[in-house]
Amino acid sequence: MKGFLARRLLIGAVTILVTTFLVHLALYVAPGDPVSYLTGGKPTSPERIAALREQYHLDEPFLTRYFSWLGGVVQGDLGQSVSFNTDVSTLLGSRLSTTLYLVVTAFVVIMVFGLSLGILSGLRGGWIDTATMSGATILAALPAFVSSYVLINVFAINLGWFPAIGIGDGGFLSTMYHLVLPSTALALVAAAFVARTARASIRMELGREHVATATVRGMPRRLVVSRHVVRNGLLPILSVAGLLLAGLIIGTAFVEQAFAIEGLGSLLVKAARQQDFALVQAVTLVLVVAFVVINLVVDVLYWFLDPRVRTVDS
Repeated sequence: MKGFLARRLLIGAVTILVTTFLVHLALYVAPGDPVSYLTGGKPTSPERIAALREQYHLDEPFLTRYFSWLGGVVQGDLGQSVSFNTDVSTLLGSRLSTTLYLVVTAFVVIMVFGLSLGILSGLRGGWIDTATMSGATILAALPAFVSSYVLINVFAINLGWFPAIGIGDGGFLSTMYHLVLPSTALALVAAAFVARTARASIRMELGREHVATATVRGMPRRLVVSRHVVRNGLLPILSVAGLLLAGLIIGTAFVEQAFAIEGLGSLLVKAARQQDFALVQAVTLVLVVAFVVINLVVDVLYWFLDPRVRTVDS
């Protein structure tokens, strides 16, 4: 187990370093100058421009700037935002909870509806299977930004059932109410994918020899399904769920933009437009670390639940 964790942690560290380096490189070679956002496009003296570039380390070479930022991260300093003129940690702290609410709510929707429909389709077959998989195929073809605008027009504008902007300010219940449409838009494609994956896994388990043996021996179908089919069939969903959760964190930008939600995704879009190096790097770091941690947790769970993983890894 120690060797397994050491390898996964090493891979995660390399992933974080490579991703932040590539993002920093992309920002460095992109056209434009962050100083223009500081000056508002107004005529500014060369001395003032030089002072601003020095203040935000924009006059440093590429590698020097990257390793300076990396050293600050190790010390807990994420830098100063150029576009917001405030500490990056403060900006992240005010928006992180919003994105977490959105991602967790969407993940619950994915697991509840995706697994339920997939298991039902796999076990029942017939017209239920056909209808479920047809619906899943249609939903899987809808990008998040398309489903966002469809949900806004139907349920917010035409029917008026749910709000279309923000997350409310009346506590937990108000937040959940405001997140119904955003979380649904974020979850639709992934829920369809989980349903299809669960259905295929359940069908595969139904054809296993040990399932047929248990049935021949007279074990009630309810026990056969719960102990042998569903339990084993959901194991592949574990790795899929981890990847989907990580993908949700990274894919919040479209939904947050559509529903005017002040989260990490919309913050990343704004920062990238204004070439806010420190802010883009900080949000990227949070997203990549979340991705690495989630995959590490999934790998550990798989290591415990599936003996084949322990055999191959050893």
